[in-house]
Amino acid sequence: MKILSLLRTAMFGTALLATAGASFAQQPKVLNLAFVGRTTAPEGIAMTAFAEEIKTKTNGRIEIRLHPGGALGGDREVLEGLQIGTVDLTVPSTSVIANFVPEVQVFDIPFLFRDFDHAQAVLDGPIGQEILAKFKAKGLQGLAFGGIGFRQLTNSKRPVNGPEDVKGLKIRTQENQIHLQVWRALGALPTPMALPEVFTALQQGVVDGQENPIGAILNNKFGQVQKYLTITNHAFTPIGFVMAPRAFEALSPDDRQLFLNAAKHAMAICKDEVAKVEKTGIEELRKQGLQIVEKVDTAKFQELLKGTFADLGKRFGEATIARIKDQK
Repeated sequence: MKILSLLRTAMFGTALLATAGASFAQQPKVLNLAFVGRTTAPEGIAMTAFAEEIKTKTNGRIEIRLHPGGALGGDREVLEGLQIGTVDLTVPSTSVIANFVPEVQVFDIPFLFRDFDHAQAVLDGPIGQEILAKFKAKGLQGLAFGGIGFRQLTNSKRPVNGPEDVKGLKIRTQENQIHLQVWRALGALPTPMALPEVFTALQQGVVDGQENPIGAILNNKFGQVQKYLTITNHAFTPIGFVMAPRAFEALSPDDRQLFLNAAKHAMAICKDEVAKVEKTGIEELRKQGLQIVEKVDTAKFQELLKGTFADLGKRFGEATIARIKDQK
């Protein structure tokens, strides 16, 4: 009986170990995806779809854990986290990526793109892919490019009908040298600032205004602390889907291709969501009490930026800019 009891105990212990081993083996690989937008923003909806696609197509082997709303820091902090391996994925504006990969700054040239279709064709085409390939040397793995729409100007001081109304306005910008150069050329006082800090800065009058796509203006509730919106369409806002090289290289070749495909699919979803937001967003902001200036003579803005355009042509090469403008 004693021997039988010992055998049963041993078998029970073996069964427990087998169960624990199976349970351990079933634990998903968790990757952290941080971004400054909200889950209701176009890029947030796209990232949720990306996480779902990865989970479904790996049968739960890989889980993408979302950290929206700047929970792990601003775009620059998160990109630095990718470089040192504390964050796995992010989807920041290329205006911030430019601090790490200067070549993406060509996309920040004002009035460069005709419309979203033109911008996406450039980003998915040879020029975009050539630039995406440069991320690796900077400790980043580029997955795909997308966009969150054209930038518009809000402020709390006065309606902006033309560039003369911009003079003297303290405008929050992204941490990007071209944006600073452009707003200075227009007579504004640009102030670079991480997105999570902007609402409070507007509320307290640290800055008079900011510029962002309609979706970002809505999702960050800037309409609550601004009085005027001008539809300037002065610059397109590309985003880069970026991964930590360490995390990317740890994937199998099949999973790497899955991530690349899912990232591109997510960027297509983001584009569709931007279109939805822009259809209704201006009216929503009008309902919130903003005075909207919809008809703007952008030629006046471009006239003031002639010197800036000449400087940027020398910097990036007129041939490169022409390739972008000629993209069908």
